[in-house]
Amino acid sequence: MTQALTPDPIPTADPIARGGLGVPEGAALTLGAVLGTGVISLPALAAHEAGPASLVAWLALVLLSVPLASTFAALGARHPDGGGVATYARRAFGSPVATVTGWCFYFAIPLGAPAAAGFAGAYVADSAGGGRQTQLLTAGALIGTVAVMNWYGIRISGRVQLVIAGVLALLLAVATLVSLPHASTDNLTPFAPHGWSSIGPAMALLIWAFAGWEVVTSLSGEYRRPHPDIARATAIALAVMGVLYLGVAFATVAVLGPHTGKAPLSDLLVLGFGEPARGVTTVVAVLLSLGAMNAYFAGSARLGAALGRDGSLPEWFAHGSSAGEVPRRSLAVVTVGALGTLLIIAVLDVPIERTMLLVTGAFSLVYVVGTAAALRLLPRRSWAWRAAVVSFVATVALLVVTGRYLLPQLLVGLAAVIWMARRRATAPAPPGPA
Repeated sequence: MTQALTPDPIPTADPIARGGLGVPEGAALTLGAVLGTGVISLPALAAHEAGPASLVAWLALVLLSVPLASTFAALGARHPDGGGVATYARRAFGSPVATVTGWCFYFAIPLGAPAAAGFAGAYVADSAGGGRQTQLLTAGALIGTVAVMNWYGIRISGRVQLVIAGVLALLLAVATLVSLPHASTDNLTPFAPHGWSSIGPAMALLIWAFAGWEVVTSLSGEYRRPHPDIARATAIALAVMGVLYLGVAFATVAVLGPHTGKAPLSDLLVLGFGEPARGVTTVVAVLLSLGAMNAYFAGSARLGAALGRDGSLPEWFAHGSSAGEVPRRSLAVVTVGALGTLLIIAVLDVPIERTMLLVTGAFSLVYVVGTAAALRLLPRRSWAWRAAVVSFVATVALLVVTGRYLLPQLLVGLAAVIWMARRRATAPAPPGPA
């Protein structure tokens, strides 16, 4: 019984090998994972829910991101590995928990990728015409582009991500700054027109604008110097994310007031540059989708290879699991799965964004397992451990809120358990004593 409860060791092909990821590329990948497409529409939705008090919800979630990001940065620096949260679960709780967690996250990415790409596709369709066909074609093109970027390794995709992050930060900052001269304090009163209790629902709307810290843990083994660089990259991403989110949210409330449209970023740009600037929102939407998908494809490809290396997936997946290598087999599975999901969406004629509901529970589950593992792996009473305590409490609350979306993860978890049972049944018996 004691042996069954002992966390498993982590097999590594080359514990000294390191990738070529530096602080700028790491910060860009982290920022791309967190800075999602929701920044285009969520400020308006939150303002409609809580009025100017929605700014409190934005600020609270930015502050809550600090312990969550710090927790995963500390784990990545101490245990750099492509398995990410699955590796931490293996060290803390053993193979069964690691396998179920890894499967839930790895197989969620092909389901969620079409929705992320489809968001940008909707903007392209609005600008270029063509309706749903244009949206689907754009989504397929984005999936293919991200796959090609990662096929040539983290150095190439990291450099491309650095350019994407720079352009995005510039566009969002410009949209905020050019609109601020039109701000009015009248738009800040009454501050809580729907009552202070409306801040809670506003936070629930915004919570997914802050997801993404978990995926970059799978890139921790690709850093040249994980211990100092992961913390630095995370700090840069936190600062940039906080400034951009709070800036856009404040401008939406103070400039546009209670009559905010569905795409406040477009309205802010129009105030500064005129109606032709509205098309820039399409560029922002495409870059946001591309950046987020690039980070998730990079992380999930390494996760799949690590799961194959550690025996949580067939050994075929393990190709490219060492730091500095390209996990092309795992990447191919993610890409084919994403394109297959997109094809099913097209054939069944269902809304492309509906697949996001299938992955919502996966992210909550990964956060809970990751922060729980941190409580066991990080030094007690350290600042990182205290951050993990706060993060664990917050993510458990998040899991409760999103509990109704856990059915797909329960099915995936059941499949993982059945696969582990069959694997043990067919494994050769250990040799007896001589």
